[in-house]
Amino acid sequence: METIFIDGTSLTLKQVYTVAEQKAKVVLTEEAKKKIQECRACVDNIIKNNQVVYGVNTGFGAFKDKLIAPEKLKELQRNLIISHSTGVGNYLPVKVVRASMLLRINSLASGYSGIKLKTLETLIEMLNKGVHPAVPAQGSVGASGDLAPISHIMLVLSRGEDQELEEYSGRVIIEENTDRDNYTIKTISGLKAMHGAGIERVVLDAKEGLALNNGTNVMTAIAALALVDAQVLLKNAIKIFTASLEGLRGVSDAFQPKIHELRRQKGQIEIAKKVMQYIQGSKLIDSRKSEVQDSYSLRCFPQVVGPIKETLDFAANIIEREANAVTDNPLIIPEADKPIKAFSGGNFHGEPIAQVCDFLKITIAELGNISERRIFKLTSQFLSHGLPSMLTTEPGLQSGIMILQYTAAALVSENKVLAHPASVDSIPTSEDVEDHVSMGTIAARQFREILENVRKIIAIEYITACQALDLRLRIDPDFVNETPEHTFGKKTYGIYSKLRNAGVDFWDRDKVAYIDIEKTLRLITTEL
Repeated sequence: METIFIDGTSLTLKQVYTVAEQKAKVVLTEEAKKKIQECRACVDNIIKNNQVVYGVNTGFGAFKDKLIAPEKLKELQRNLIISHSTGVGNYLPVKVVRASMLLRINSLASGYSGIKLKTLETLIEMLNKGVHPAVPAQGSVGASGDLAPISHIMLVLSRGEDQELEEYSGRVIIEENTDRDNYTIKTISGLKAMHGAGIERVVLDAKEGLALNNGTNVMTAIAALALVDAQVLLKNAIKIFTASLEGLRGVSDAFQPKIHELRRQKGQIEIAKKVMQYIQGSKLIDSRKSEVQDSYSLRCFPQVVGPIKETLDFAANIIEREANAVTDNPLIIPEADKPIKAFSGGNFHGEPIAQVCDFLKITIAELGNISERRIFKLTSQFLSHGLPSMLTTEPGLQSGIMILQYTAAALVSENKVLAHPASVDSIPTSEDVEDHVSMGTIAARQFREILENVRKIIAIEYITACQALDLRLRIDPDFVNETPEHTFGKKTYGIYSKLRNAGVDFWDRDKVAYIDIEKTLRLITTEL
């Protein structure tokens, strides 16, 4: 099993995905351990010298001016975790919880948060041993960071100085089955889970509770995993587009390199180049001799999808930077030339993730919008250049692909609502001390939701395009008795074969469509 070395600065999105999905192990570098201990020494000096520092020996939020007695500092930190565990709604998937834990570990490993090394190593041990706290998805306004969801993680990690009720130890997921027909989430108390894993829960010292729960790690985790999946979906969507283009006997002129070079848009040039590669060898392309151009959903594919590719690339940079960011408050800066090494700032504000996720919502929704237009075109006898209505050989008796297009239309319309930007909203909290927030976690969750909807739309296009390709060989007089291997482009033949080999067959009669959609969804989860 792969091991990821954590230093607080060099974590990649690929590594986040590997830890979240493949359960790679995590280890701190020796340099990170040294920095963590140096930073903690600064916190100890603050306490020793009776210096007043927010969150170390004061209350939180609206209680920032309330001084806390030295003998109450441990209780203060535990109370922070207990009181902030206010999440509601369904639990986040285990992979998101793992990614969130990893990102919090990486941030703390930078050595600017004042955490004790033992506390951080306990969090790492939880991750490595598969102790996955149950984290409700709702309850974060995106500043100060993801207080509520992260507190649910740290409720399991930490304990009070005295005996506490078991319910104060949080919940841990021990079984997760997200299959729609067998949906199961089973949890046990954090106390039992930690005991079963042989991990001792931690009594938090001064500053540690705030160091643990104050950060943008949940929104960043959701965004990071969704982005990696979006990159795979985009690659598959391009290949499936070329299948639709061939099914509609499309015109290749629109993808000639010089057209796109003149536009000077990098993503557009790249997408057009891929399309030309994928349709190579196709007998269907340019076979409508009397027609010189296609409708926009075909002809403008590079112009629409090129910006999507560039947006994903842009977002990857933002999200990866945030994955390596220190996002709590106050920060302890050992090298600062001041007697008090603590600095209050606003790195917990989730605006970078909020805005980029809103951008991603729009761009991925567009991938679905243009796909649905091709589904519609393929199913229309008036737009498909010789294909039968609804891609059935018995119109009327059989409904064919008709209602799959309805499903795609419903998903597209749902996405239009979800794509409304979350980051333009803000609501004051904590007696107006926290008077502007990002709603970044909402934006990230909506990005994931739109992505899942678009994956379903692309799956429907995949089924529809392959149905059209088969019909070309069955009823189109120009191609009857031709074979797929010698008619389709090489790439199209490859993805056509994968779908048929996955058990999604030609529809020679009406079928229970959702079964084929589910098979196709499983197929496009990874790169075709």
